[in-house]
Amino acid sequence: MDLRKWVWSICAAVGLVLCVSERSSCEITWEVPRFDGWYNSLGYPRRGAVGSHLVRLVPAHYWDGVYQPVQEPLLPNPRRLSSLLAGGPSGVPSTRNQTVLSLFFGYHVAFEIFDSRTPGCPPEFMNIKVPKGDPVFDPTATGNVLLPFQRGPWDKESGQSPSNPRTQVNLVTAWMDGSSIYGHSTSWSDSLRSFSGGLLTSGSEWNMPNQATGRTSMWSTADPSTGDHGSNGLYMLGNAWANENMFTAAEGIIWFRYHNYVASKLHEEHPEWSDEKLFQNARKTVVATFQNIALYEWLPGYLGDKKLPPYPGYQKFVDPGISPEFQAAAIRFGITMAPPGVYMRNSTCHFRKIVNTDGSLSPAMRLCNSFWKRQDIDDLLMGMASQIAEREDNIVVEDLRDFMYGPLRFTRTDLVAITIQRGRDFGLRSYTEVRKALDLPPVKTFEDINPELNSTNPQLLRDVAELYNRDISKLELFPGGLLESVDGPGPVFSAIILDQFERMRNGDRFWFENKQNGLFTDEEIQMIHNVTFHDVLIAVTNAEDTDIQNSVFFWSDGDPCPQPTQLNASMLHPCTNATKLNYFDGSKAGFGIFIIVLFLFPVGQYHTNKCISFGTAIILRPLINCFKRKAVLFSFCSPAYEWQGRKKPLLPVIVEVDEKRRLQVFDRSGSAHRSLNLGSQDYLDVLLSNDRNHKALLLKVSKEYDLVLFFDDESKRAAFVKHLHPGVTDIRPEIRVKQMREEELLKEALTKEQRAQIVETFIRHAFSKVLEIEKCDAGDMSGVSRKKAREVLQCELTASEFADALGLKSDSLFVDSMFTLADKDGNGYLSFQEFLDVIVIFMKGSPEEKSKLMFSMNDIGGTGLSKEEFARMLRSFIEISNGALSKSQAEDGIKAMLQAADFDNKEKITWEDFHFLLRDHEKELQFAQLNVKGCRKFFSFVLYDATVLDSLQPQWLYCRKLSVNTPNVYVKPKREQYIRNPIQQKIQQFKRFIENYRRHIVCFIIVYGIAAGVTLERCYYYTLQAESTGIPETSVVGITVSRGTAAAISFLFPYMLLTVCRNLITLCRETFLNRYIPFDAAIDFHRFMAMTAIILTVIHSLGHVVNIYIFSISDLSILSCLFPRVFSNNGSELPLKWSWWFFQTVPGMTGVLLLFTFAFMYVFASHYFRRISFRAFWITHYLYIVVYVLTIIHGSFALIQEPRFYIYLIPPALLFLLDKLISLSRKKLEIPVVRAELLPSGVTHLEFKRPQGFVYRSGQWVRIACLMLGTDEYHPFTLTSAPHEENLSLHIRAVGPWTSRLRELYTEESLLELGAYPKLYLDGPFGEGHQEWIDFEVSVLVGGGIGVTPFASILKDLVFKSSIKSKIQCKKVYFIWVTRTQRQFEWVSDIIREVEEMDTQELVSVHTYITQVAEKFDLRTTMLYVCERHFQKVWNRSLFTGLRSVTHFGRPPLVSFFSSLQEVHPEVGKMGVFSCGPPGLTKNVEKACQQMNKRDQAHFIHHYENF
Repeated sequence: MDLRKWVWSICAAVGLVLCVSERSSCEITWEVPRFDGWYNSLGYPRRGAVGSHLVRLVPAHYWDGVYQPVQEPLLPNPRRLSSLLAGGPSGVPSTRNQTVLSLFFGYHVAFEIFDSRTPGCPPEFMNIKVPKGDPVFDPTATGNVLLPFQRGPWDKESGQSPSNPRTQVNLVTAWMDGSSIYGHSTSWSDSLRSFSGGLLTSGSEWNMPNQATGRTSMWSTADPSTGDHGSNGLYMLGNAWANENMFTAAEGIIWFRYHNYVASKLHEEHPEWSDEKLFQNARKTVVATFQNIALYEWLPGYLGDKKLPPYPGYQKFVDPGISPEFQAAAIRFGITMAPPGVYMRNSTCHFRKIVNTDGSLSPAMRLCNSFWKRQDIDDLLMGMASQIAEREDNIVVEDLRDFMYGPLRFTRTDLVAITIQRGRDFGLRSYTEVRKALDLPPVKTFEDINPELNSTNPQLLRDVAELYNRDISKLELFPGGLLESVDGPGPVFSAIILDQFERMRNGDRFWFENKQNGLFTDEEIQMIHNVTFHDVLIAVTNAEDTDIQNSVFFWSDGDPCPQPTQLNASMLHPCTNATKLNYFDGSKAGFGIFIIVLFLFPVGQYHTNKCISFGTAIILRPLINCFKRKAVLFSFCSPAYEWQGRKKPLLPVIVEVDEKRRLQVFDRSGSAHRSLNLGSQDYLDVLLSNDRNHKALLLKVSKEYDLVLFFDDESKRAAFVKHLHPGVTDIRPEIRVKQMREEELLKEALTKEQRAQIVETFIRHAFSKVLEIEKCDAGDMSGVSRKKAREVLQCELTASEFADALGLKSDSLFVDSMFTLADKDGNGYLSFQEFLDVIVIFMKGSPEEKSKLMFSMNDIGGTGLSKEEFARMLRSFIEISNGALSKSQAEDGIKAMLQAADFDNKEKITWEDFHFLLRDHEKELQFAQLNVKGCRKFFSFVLYDATVLDSLQPQWLYCRKLSVNTPNVYVKPKREQYIRNPIQQKIQQFKRFIENYRRHIVCFIIVYGIAAGVTLERCYYYTLQAESTGIPETSVVGITVSRGTAAAISFLFPYMLLTVCRNLITLCRETFLNRYIPFDAAIDFHRFMAMTAIILTVIHSLGHVVNIYIFSISDLSILSCLFPRVFSNNGSELPLKWSWWFFQTVPGMTGVLLLFTFAFMYVFASHYFRRISFRAFWITHYLYIVVYVLTIIHGSFALIQEPRFYIYLIPPALLFLLDKLISLSRKKLEIPVVRAELLPSGVTHLEFKRPQGFVYRSGQWVRIACLMLGTDEYHPFTLTSAPHEENLSLHIRAVGPWTSRLRELYTEESLLELGAYPKLYLDGPFGEGHQEWIDFEVSVLVGGGIGVTPFASILKDLVFKSSIKSKIQCKKVYFIWVTRTQRQFEWVSDIIREVEEMDTQELVSVHTYITQVAEKFDLRTTMLYVCERHFQKVWNRSLFTGLRSVTHFGRPPLVSFFSSLQEVHPEVGKMGVFSCGPPGLTKNVEKACQQMNKRDQAHFIHHYENF
């Protein structure tokens, strides 16, 4: 800041030197007045300057005493008052024959000394309600019409209290210094100058000003009669409002010409003078001439007999400031003199006709249709000099009262109503109060205001009195001033006008009569006094001296060129009516489409990428397969679409008929979808559609659901029907073809879903018969039609439906054996009774009956089984366990069972032998049932007795090794368990939740509290403090939403970086900060913050959508307040279209780019795309650099507020940069791989050298990259090596493209080609929650699938620490390994086996759960348990894992397990639970912990990690 001031000081000094040197060279010996009016008064430099305060004659009067105006209903409606007060006939001439030229010269004088019409900032509206049924503005009597009115400019430091009410400001100088000719600033004056010969710049014609061609400061509203708008063609003059109508423009052009006239004369007299000297001398002469004419020629005529007192000389203490009473009321009296039209004539007194827009002719130019138009100046000036103005009274012609120009939104307005409203805006006192302040006689009644008017038009006074409730103290200044006027301004207005001009003259240090300022000599002053406006006109127009009367402000008999007649409105072309314009017309469709595309882009991108990820091969594969099959195996093959039911999509399939008369349906991946043996059918009903292009076909299949196909065309359907007919040698089936409408065909079809409902009802009622269940529980068929009920009872199950009901494969030996046994009639289907016979035994039979049925399934002849047949039977039981055992394991298990039962020497094995084998498992067999699909869902309360099941808990409840006799985990509780009611349990659960997640909650509250705080601060700033921000009410909602969310986004996006500073997080874990900050939840916080940020981004964008819509329909007066750097309010421009905001502004373009960038990042960060393409996630997440760059640019444009994003960004960005530097320092090291091993289930075991100084803890993870894969992307993996081991090891499962390619890289073929192991890049180690296992006395480790990797390191580390007798807090670890099959991760068994051998102190208790089998009390799993127990009995190891730990089937009952731990370890107050695996596993562990924490016992603290 200091540097900036220093630079400005240097520039000012240099400018001053140049200015002084220029003036010295020009030899200007007087003080040149500033254009902006400053320093005219040396004691008070700001007096009369641009932006100076209006000087009140009486104190302000606001409704609240501060700034709120007094309006309806306390005061009359302005429009109603205008119509009553100023209405009347036109065509009544001035009583003193004042000319129209006098009127518009007065307009020019007013423009010279004040401007408060420019709308103020922030925009405030006092729109005028039009009375319902107004004949001009509301002819349809809607009652909803408003005349636009915006409050004027004011000093922002005012309006704070009753002692400091709102004070309006003047936007031009209050001095009569030629600001209407030269502009009110140096830059404005320079833009008008030619800088040659002291002249002002001329346009295409030498005697006309330059015309605007682009953006300009000249005010220009749209032409209300034509709608034309824009600044092109405007005359560049010193008065911003000069082009308001041609009459005021003509006045400005007169003085433009007069300046060039004087400058040219001076140049002729003094050719040696510089341009600057010529300009300044011409300027002072023109200004002095204007001062003289205005005060000594025009003003006396305007006021009648009233004159200013003689000039007393310069009075430095006089404030020349414009009074609001003068500006908003007194000087406005001139509008009563405006005629409805203006004559135009030439020097020969020829009054020309005016061509109207419709081609008709009028005797004069209609005032209401002449706004912002261009005409010939000379003829217009001579016409105004000859034309007599309207009478000086209270009547205002309709051109100004009903057809004054307005904004494009509403092109007409009421000038009288606006003047009344302006007085209220300025807080003017009442008429009686102003009279009193001016020491005028008081008036007590409305009749006393104007006795003459009371005698001629008493009704007017009575009507006005009624509007004010006959309270004269409420009568406003402007209406009162009009009522008192007689042949000119009344006493109040005259006093105000005289006071204003006297103060302005006496307080002006540069007044031409002031002999102390050195501007003029006495002789020059006298010469200026002698110049009249007649002289000026003769000098600058083509009129001769006799063409215009000497006193141009009056017309007297004998003066040249009298007007033809006094104009009235009926003689002229009618005024065009008001039109309305919706700024958003033509933009609605484009805006809507763009917004929809913008916000649906992420959704569309997600689905598009998902489709692309499948590839076009998925679409082409069915056709390719069909071609291959047709060429090799099948007599018919064609693609088609299977109809699956209403409101379901058609399924693309391939329909094939082979030579064996089998109909097969394949899905698009090539897998079999359905198979039908046509040869086994007695007949086939084929229904064909006979409408809608004849594409549909329905094939009815007995005892199965129907097949409905849609073919591409009728020819393919015909070919299919042809292949359904039997060949020459075939007898069956008979084909019965029938045609019907497609809609009827679909109604006739029995879909797979309907068939499933029939089968489900079939099974329900079968069980209701067996278990005596109420009909309401089985599914009452009372409301079902007879046809449907008959279908259920006559339904027969196919072998595949029977297998599906049991949850088994249809080709398994068990299903084949049981189906053959149950199908007594051998027709290939199970009837209702046949199904019942089997179910009765399994649901209610004794153990002997169940074992006999199981044995009979294989002993068809009843003579017993050989050892091979017996082994086949056992193999069928093991097979239905979903492949829990390998073939070799199954054979070992069968061998162990035969050996344990001493069946080796038997030739035949009878049912008695088999039952003897199961003697130790009668309880399991007692409760073993067929777990029919959906059965437990409906009948769980019948099938299972909870008390019995509790007595049959599996062996995992005994935490022991088989070779060691240790106490049972279930011991008698050593303390009484509290029984709480549900409310107490919820309270306890809540307490434990708070205790578990107190760090998370505190951090969450801090982060989101800050985000909410900055959001609310901005919302408060832009709503409750909207007046100080410049935000209008119309756009406050959108801006509040966008700025509030922007503040939160500015905080969240930068500080999101801290959650991925892995190195810093790992370092901080080892400090005291770990007690307060949950570093293990960093990624979860990252996701939370990211999702919050993107939601806020969407809301932010929606806020801007609202903003852009509002901006696109807002007047320029509003936009220039909001965006002063972008827009300047000159009244001419339409609001820019929505597309400009989006595509032609820096915030708009960067905002759109940010939304598209976020769409890419968030779509590819979804779980689906991370899983199928981690590289896409990796690459798109590097777009965060683009995000931060665009965000900085987005806010730096500072449309509404100064940028603040960098304030939030710098601290976290520095920490993030430091973290990146730490990682980069490690990434440069190549790590050689020592050993690589390809394990089953797609697992790759890598062992590599440990870098020097690499220190880590068990449970930590690293990120690795392999450049041999052609990419530098890093992937996270948990270390499976222990900290004491020399090398590092990883177990990586190939589940994605990168890990699959990595596995291929270490195959024998690749290694032979490469010659050595590809090297890795290492980044880490990084910490997470699992490394805290050592902080708990009892820890439970739950690993699912590949999620066991962190626990492999932990188990080895624990056993090693105990072997060296290291002092650690952890005394017991329970490891639960959950896997679908043991074969999936055999390498884990090796690690656990190693731990079992090293664990001499029994620190570790291992339990393995294989989930790809049914539950223990399912018949399918009973034999598996039998095999497992026999194997353990013989070999002292698990049949499945080879470990001494017990293997269980199904999912771990976590609640029961945790409950037993509370009783086994009653002295432990907190237990750590660490889970790693799929989300479903960690969710179940979390639920179990929450349920246990409801109790008043040990506290379970859960740490988890998902993959």
